Amino acid sequence: MAQNHHREPLPAAPEYGKNTIADVLPSCAAVLGVEGYQNVLDLPAAGRICVALVDGLGKALLKQHGGHAPFLRSAMENSRTLSAAIPTTTAASLGSFGTGLPPGRHGMTGYDVLDPDQDKVVNLLGGWDPGVDPQRWQPHPTVFERAEDAVRVATVSLPRFADSSMTQACLRGGAFAPASGVHARVSAALEELRRPGPSLVYQYWNELDKAGHRYGCQSPQWLEQLEEIDSAMRRLAAGLPADTLLLLTADHGMVDVEADQRFDYSLDPRLIEGVRHTAGEPRMVQLYTEPGMDASRTRNLLEAWREEYGSRAWILTRQEAIDAGYFGDVQESVMGRIGDVLIAAREPIALFDGRRASESAMSVVGQHGSLTKVEREVPLLTLQRPGKAVRT
Repeated sequence: MAQNHHREPLPAAPEYGKNTIADVLPSCAAVLGVEGYQNVLDLPAAGRICVALVDGLGKALLKQHGGHAPFLRSAMENSRTLSAAIPTTTAASLGSFGTGLPPGRHGMTGYDVLDPDQDKVVNLLGGWDPGVDPQRWQPHPTVFERAEDAVRVATVSLPRFADSSMTQACLRGGAFAPASGVHARVSAALEELRRPGPSLVYQYWNELDKAGHRYGCQSPQWLEQLEEIDSAMRRLAAGLPADTLLLLTADHGMVDVEADQRFDYSLDPRLIEGVRHTAGEPRMVQLYTEPGMDASRTRNLLEAWREEYGSRAWILTRQEAIDAGYFGDVQESVMGRIGDVLIAAREPIALFDGRRASESAMSVVGQHGSLTKVEREVPLLTLQRPGKAVRT
């Protein structure tokens, strides 16, 4: 029997345009005098701004492990809480971060999603399909592109991201300063910020997310990376020009999933009956049904999922997700990239299509993608205000 009566209310949607990862760079651009943007986050006046984005540093994790990050912890008291984009995954949140738009407009609607034009699932993070042009997939101008005529814009990140498809899609514009190690990234950011004139510098840190996926976000390896980032941010703040605002944020949080809570849903024929493609994240599965599938078969699919996972996940249709506002305003060209059925994990479980997922994918400990507070809430820390002495 379907467990519809177990369906819990859906969490509220992110407030795109008010209090999300999509509002950070537009607010920075507004502070620096770039036309067409508003400072909706009420950032202080500054001549230069540096935004460090730490992949995977959810607010709950920072609060829990603040003892390992004393410099970041000292900024938490006056910090702001933002929402990641939905799904809570790097592709969607970096898409919103770079463009200032919700996923329903920039089209980065998951880690991997259906490309309706090719009728195939494509990866939007590290392994883009050769049939997908990043600038056609995400055609809107980025904040960096709109700002680079007014201020100096620079990205400080790993060399391999300089010309990556993700960069081309969502973070194009301005100069790229390649820097591999922790010290190198601090030095490169300081070099960019010490150049004459107003500047907007973006710095990306991926080590924490990598450690979380491999070892879990409660592991010694994760804590070691947090300590490294805390030390790096202290050094960066200490060397900034006096008129610089230093901000730190993240793209999503993370949940550890035990091995016995990782399930292969493809083993149950009812959960894939009528499903043409499976995609998304293990905590935000996206199912694409056969074209023209009738309403009764779709109902059967939903009921099967609700019977099996309805007490542990939110199970909703594409239209329900759009109506709830999770993707923001959804353009017609983006609609088909969103699954017909979405399974958003409530409990610490991960759901895989074993026909597609590799053994290494199913061994990942730290997961994200769903609607829970731990995955959605990210910090916006002000680590240095113009004219203020650096905290020690």
